[in-house]
Amino acid sequence: MWIILVLIYGLLKGAREVCKKKSLEKNTVIEVLFFYTLFSFILVLPNIANIESISIKLLCLIALKSFIIFLAWILSFHAIHAMPVSLYGILDLSRVLFATFLGISVLHEKMTIFRTIGLILVAAGLLLLKYRKKGKTSEHIHPAIVIAALASCMLNSVSGLMDKILMQHVTSNQLQFWYMLFLVIMYFLYVTISRTKTSFISSVKNPWIWAMAILFVIADKCLFVANGIEESKITVMTLIKQSGCIITILAGKFVFHEKNITHKLICAMIIIIGIVIGTIN
Repeated sequence: MWIILVLIYGLLKGAREVCKKKSLEKNTVIEVLFFYTLFSFILVLPNIANIESISIKLLCLIALKSFIIFLAWILSFHAIHAMPVSLYGILDLSRVLFATFLGISVLHEKMTIFRTIGLILVAAGLLLLKYRKKGKTSEHIHPAIVIAALASCMLNSVSGLMDKILMQHVTSNQLQFWYMLFLVIMYFLYVTISRTKTSFISSVKNPWIWAMAILFVIADKCLFVANGIEESKITVMTLIKQSGCIITILAGKFVFHEKNITHKLICAMIIIIGIVIGTIN
């Protein structure tokens, strides 16, 4: 069951990346971020009846997770706005590297020969993204944008680790409600303090923001429930989450008409093979 839930999360996550790209055609990054979180929170409000008491310590941990995602989303939205969605989808696969590092450093997991080979293949696939035949670059992307995308992956990996830890002490309804509430507060404070202008009417009329919010609420619910199942493994979950990469690559070809799709598919296959090998015990 938890594998199916994580697979649903991965596919919906890929669809959400496409919605992000489309939503940014009509609104700014901050507008999309603020109203995306606000609309998502409105959608989870019906669960308020199922919110039980929770300790201050756990609330602080959830607030920390929200702050990590607050930063991760700012970086990822700027990155996806400035690069092809197909390329962003593959760069997002690098979070498996960060998840492995966290598994070793925090959970004290051991590196096996298969995990080492897998990491080498993932790194190779990511490096090949930058080059085509005869050494020509496949995409002209500023290094700062790539760094922002990778930093977002790292922060999301930390958040994923916290999900597993938190779901041992709270319910999925509790985590989703408080997590979204803290996010709304943080983006509201950001907009207020920075005096960023936002258009409520334009954002409400943007169907892609609503689509993102719906996909986000459903996907996170699946992920939180999966994390609450004792048999679920972070390493395997990280692998399955990357299923959304295929959706972003296909959307890059058929929706955004991006270039070098064949090259990106090859890189994605190398990365996925590396991930599969890396999960072998």
